[in-house]
Amino acid sequence: MNYYSTKNKNHSVNLKDAVLKGLPPDNGLYMPEIIPGLPQDFFENISSKSINEIARIVSKTFFSEDLSDDDIEWIADDSINFEAPLVQISTNTFVLELFHGPTMAFKDFGARFMSRLMSKLISKQDKTVHILVATSGDTGSAVAQGFYDVDGIHVTILYPSGKVSKIQEQQIATLDKNITTLEIDGTFDDCQHLVKTAFLDKELNKKILLSSANSINIARLIPQSFYYFSAISQLEKVSDLPVLISVPSGNFGNLTAGLIAQRMGLPVEHYIAAVNANDTFPIYLESGKFEAKSSVKTISNAMDVGNPSNLGRIFDMFESNPERIRQNISSFSFNDDETRNTIKKVYAETGYLFDPHGAVGYLGLEKYRQDQQINGIILETAHPAKFKDIVDDVTDGNLELPERLKKYMSRTKTSIGLNRNYASFKDYLISIAG
Repeated sequence: MNYYSTKNKNHSVNLKDAVLKGLPPDNGLYMPEIIPGLPQDFFENISSKSINEIARIVSKTFFSEDLSDDDIEWIADDSINFEAPLVQISTNTFVLELFHGPTMAFKDFGARFMSRLMSKLISKQDKTVHILVATSGDTGSAVAQGFYDVDGIHVTILYPSGKVSKIQEQQIATLDKNITTLEIDGTFDDCQHLVKTAFLDKELNKKILLSSANSINIARLIPQSFYYFSAISQLEKVSDLPVLISVPSGNFGNLTAGLIAQRMGLPVEHYIAAVNANDTFPIYLESGKFEAKSSVKTISNAMDVGNPSNLGRIFDMFESNPERIRQNISSFSFNDDETRNTIKKVYAETGYLFDPHGAVGYLGLEKYRQDQQINGIILETAHPAKFKDIVDDVTDGNLELPERLKKYMSRTKTSIGLNRNYASFKDYLISIAG
């Protein structure tokens, strides 16, 4: 299967080029030429399938022309080796917990899968692949862990200074070997701008083989579709009402993966793009005109994105038609006070503890659904302990850190401070390439 640029459908490349290059030269985003539908018997028997079985089937649908079945099964089995349980917290309200991987965030699905896919794609070449990643929180830790000590790959992670949680920073900025972290004096949008500029720098790309592990890379998105199918698999065991999924949204890769799953036949009635104070998408749905904004710092920091990259893919899927997008997606914005109040309220009423991102997802679901008889699924994208200070303050509690997070807190920070000037960033990249 080939992959085209969202800015020029005549620019088409194979899987290896799409994954290793990350971005097309025209600054578009790669999309599969075909989003293949899954057979009817897949959905008739979905309730009997594990997430690992789903990963195998969906992966083969996309990658069978490029990789052997054995390679695809190894990638799926070695990367998706943890669960995404669906938890019912009240009548017709469910939470899909995506934090049971190594770094306790949903990014583990895409990052682990991508690292193994990329290792297969580069196994017969000598040149080191340099992966650039901009993160507003959990992407960095998932990518760092997913690619740690992988031969032939060096990872540079950029994160905004003072704008990620302490636990997130410890997960991002304490590794060695093939992982380097840059603490950028700026916002996530500044980090993302540096990465995109590097990919478009012809001089730099002649010297270094650059790739991306952000959700701008198609290899991150396809495995994120797995847990949407898994959610329906688990839900079919308890209910047959129509399904609405609320997705806490920042760079919109998670939502795009859900839309891809829907195109493959996933029976989802509607999606909610729940956002924090960074409200460019709800404004777009209301006005029909997209305008990027500077990002605003919030307690749901992984969603602090003023110019979401993956909107380019959503616009492509719906031919930039706002009305068609509205038929499939609604979007609402919520502030920090509403988020805090929701964490407190849901915990008091149900005993379920959301992180700030999941709380925004809950707010989006409730605002859209109101009294409709419809199953609502909220994607809980990170363990609440990753935002311990916020959660403890709201609930007057003292949430204990899971062992997987405790081990990071004693490690020494190794990140390099850097300004947001592109020339400084380029000099750094050239220096590590030798």
